[in-house]
Amino acid sequence: MKATGNTVKEILANVPEDRMEAFNKLHKTIVKNLPKGFEPAISYGGLGYVVPHKIYPDGYHCKPVEPLPFAGIASQKNTINFYHMGIYADAELLNWFVAEYPKHCKQKLDMGKSCIRFKKFDEIPFTLIGELMKKMTVANWINIYESKYKKK
Repeated sequence: MKATGNTVKEILANVPEDRMEAFNKLHKTIVKNLPKGFEPAISYGGLGYVVPHKIYPDGYHCKPVEPLPFAGIASQKNTINFYHMGIYADAELLNWFVAEYPKHCKQKLDMGKSCIRFKKFDEIPFTLIGELMKKMTVANWINIYESKYKKK
């Protein structure tokens, strides 16, 4: 069920048929609402939305050849997963998202630290995801990342 590829376009083309529409709509929603500076890219072999090296040359502290990750989507065995490092790193943003989620989706929130799993593809809260993507700028994300995660 995993979508594979070496480019964003290849990953989008290789999504399993039963989730192609929802996955591509999620990607389009994210891209439409990405603040200036973030860009879609291959990140850790998957579809990510990153701070590119041209803006943040240090890259990700765990693997500096990778751009600084911010969000991502993946096609997993039974779910489409949406990852957002901002809700993992910023408690205020997480609280906002958790409070807003029931207003946009009937399904119970299925969430890990930065991962939101969608089992019912027709109930992905696209509007809420779009709002979430707008809430953190590149500068905000870099500041949070450097203060909480980057090794000094």
